Amino acid sequence: MTAITVRAPAKVNVGLSVGPLRDDGYHDLVNVFHAVSLFDEVTAAPADRLQVRVEAAPGSPVPVADVPVDDRNLAVRAARLVAARLGVEPRVALRVRKAIPVAGGMAGGSADAAAALLACARLWDDGGRLDLMELAAELGSDVPFALMGGTAVGLGRGERLTPLPTGGTFHWVFAMAHGGLSTPAVYAECDRLRAGRRVPPPEASDELAAALAAGSAKDLAAALHNDLQPAALSLRPDLRRTLDAGRDLGALGALVSGSGPTCAFLAESDRHAADLAAALAERGVAASTLRATGPAPGATVL
Repeated sequence: MTAITVRAPAKVNVGLSVGPLRDDGYHDLVNVFHAVSLFDEVTAAPADRLQVRVEAAPGSPVPVADVPVDDRNLAVRAARLVAARLGVEPRVALRVRKAIPVAGGMAGGSADAAAALLACARLWDDGGRLDLMELAAELGSDVPFALMGGTAVGLGRGERLTPLPTGGTFHWVFAMAHGGLSTPAVYAECDRLRAGRRVPPPEASDELAAALAAGSAKDLAAALHNDLQPAALSLRPDLRRTLDAGRDLGALGALVSGSGPTCAFLAESDRHAADLAAALAERGVAASTLRATGPAPGATVL
């Protein structure tokens, strides 16, 4: 079998409602995922042993020096999981090309895992025997959505997905921060900030769903919310300056993406997004800026 290349998208959480801490250490979520047109690519090729190489996609400003190349890498774990389920040795060389910010709250590692699942399943000719969505849920809460793409609401830890209708194309600008944020650290800070308060169960937003279905950028901007944002801002107060700058420069909406530290800005149009990205760069409030549209497809063989 020749090499298989799969690309998988980044996500922005346009709505993230976080419930109280559960006994198992997780939180119940109502998580509205929206895939955007920033893609990582994973190529799986036959090899005598499992190996991985990580590089930045051509022209991408994303730094990759800190991405692990051992079993901490979700793509490596995905390859091992597929091999174990098929009863084969994980003899594969993985090349991961990254355009999604690392540790940026946009599920770049989960995208790599989804891409590796599909690439290895095709490489080893699973014949449709594997339930890749089930395997994805074993790897992480965001991995199933990276397989699915589009726009969806995730329940439980976020892995139980239902597609949401989206009536148009949304234009986004992402401001990448210097350094990353640990997702477990952000959840722990969220719990600390809410300690002693009654935390209600997470709730879906009818306004958010209606805005997505109508394709209305202005209505979506008004409905954006992220319960992890206060925790991300507590750990990284500098992000307030980035969010404020985007609003001052005319973004329709602004929020921290997932657990951060990437900040997401909703624009009216492609031209508005281009102008906003340039203005944010001039303000010097981000390491770099990226533009994307959504919704985007899930993991796809190229």
